[in-house]
Amino acid sequence: MAVRIRMKQMGRTHRHFYRIVAMDHRQPRDGRAIEELGTYDPHVPDRDKSVTLRPGRIKYWMSVGALPTENVRAIFNRHMKRWEEIEAQQAVTATENAAKAAAAPAGGPPANG
Repeated sequence: MAVRIRMKQMGRTHRHFYRIVAMDHRQPRDGRAIEELGTYDPHVPDRDKSVTLRPGRIKYWMSVGALPTENVRAIFNRHMKRWEEIEAQQAVTATENAAKAAAAPAGGPPANG
């Protein structure tokens, strides 16, 4: 199966919204996607907030041969580095929270008995 990373159009008339998805190249533009990899909303005034990406999954799909379209490649070139930093920061926060949870005493208050 030839997988492409492309935009799936959503939203309403004159207010389009796009999902960046991995899908079989034979599917129609709005067809069934294999996996959602991000979003793009061209109507948001702040360019940094108009895109959300999942860099780990995007790298996976590209490593197994998925090809991004020209527009998606441009979005990746412009925004991927920032989203990689965000994903790394979230991973650090998650490990810190897991360490705090492991260090906390297990169970509730001591039983009187």
